[in-house]
Amino acid sequence: MRAARISAIGQAPALAEIEAPEPADGQTVVEVAAVALNPVDLAVAAGRFYGGHPELPYVPGCEGVGRRAGGTRVWVFGGGLGLARDGTLAEQVAVDEADLCPVPEGVDDADAVAAGIAGIAGWLPVAWRSPVQEDDRVLVLGATGTAGSVALQGARVLGAERVAAVGRNTDRLSRAKELGADASIRLGDDDLAAKVTDAFDGKGPTLIVDFLWGEPLQAVLPAAAPGARVVHVGQSAGPETTLRSADVRGKQLAILGYSNFALSPETKCAGYLQLLEHVEAGRIRIEHETFPLEQVADAWAAQAEGRKAVVLSAGATP
Repeated sequence: MRAARISAIGQAPALAEIEAPEPADGQTVVEVAAVALNPVDLAVAAGRFYGGHPELPYVPGCEGVGRRAGGTRVWVFGGGLGLARDGTLAEQVAVDEADLCPVPEGVDDADAVAAGIAGIAGWLPVAWRSPVQEDDRVLVLGATGTAGSVALQGARVLGAERVAAVGRNTDRLSRAKELGADASIRLGDDDLAAKVTDAFDGKGPTLIVDFLWGEPLQAVLPAAAPGARVVHVGQSAGPETTLRSADVRGKQLAILGYSNFALSPETKCAGYLQLLEHVEAGRIRIEHETFPLEQVADAWAAQAEGRKAVVLSAGATP
C-alpha cells in the first residue's frame, strides 16, 4: 500500500510502498480517507517532541478519518499513532477500538479531520475544561492558529459577553475579527496589559485561553479580572514563564492545564462530536487546505508555514 514515510530526522515525508498493517488483538484496520497535519507531527519529525519519535523509517500522522471494516466512518486519534509507532499517513492503519470515534455521514472527510486534534484543542478548553459563561470576557492568547481560532469562535457560540484575540500575524488577526472577535491585539506592541484592559473596556478578561505561555502570559496577567481562570493549552512562545505572586495570589487566579493526550476516550469523542455539529451547521469554521497523498511534501511545507494542511487519499468523500 502507499504511505508517506520519514526516513531521517529533520526530513519531510516522502511517498513509499509499504506492507499493509496486520491488526493485533483488539485492533481493527481503517481505510484512511483524510489526515490532518498538526504541529506535533512536525515536532516529532524534527526531533523536538519530548516523547521522542518512532523507530526510523516511520509513517507520521496522529489522526485520520476513514472507514473501518463494514463501512462505518470513524475519526482515529490516540494509541501512540505517529508518536510511538507508525501513524495515519497511509492508505490503511491498524488502530485500537478505544481510539475510534464515529463520524456522521454528510460531513466531508477534510472538514471532519480538520476538526480533530486542533479542533478539540480549541473547543474543549472553553466548553469543558472551564466552560464559558454568558458574562465571561474571554481573551485568546494565540488566536491566529487553528486551535486558537476555534477557541474564539467557541467562546462566541457559547455566549461570551466579549472576546478578544491576541496574535502576531496581522492578516490573521483581521480574520479573527471576521470570525467573531470583538477586538484584536498584536503581539509585540508595547504595554500588552494596557491594550488588553482597553479591549475589555477596563474590566479585564475573566477567562484567558492560553496557547502561548512564556512572556505573553506573564505580560497579560496584570490585566486579568479578579478570580479569572487561565486555561493553559500550548507553549508556542516558550516552555517556561515567570508569574508574579501579586497577579496569581492577589487576584486569586485559577490556572488550569489542558492536554488532548490526557483526555479519556469518552471525553475526547464527546467533545469532537459536539464541535462537529457546530462545524456542520456553519457556526464554527476551520480553515484548511487540501493536498493529495502524492503531494504530501507540499502539505508538510504548508503546515510548517502555519497553514492547516489536510492530506486526502483517492477515496476521500467530498
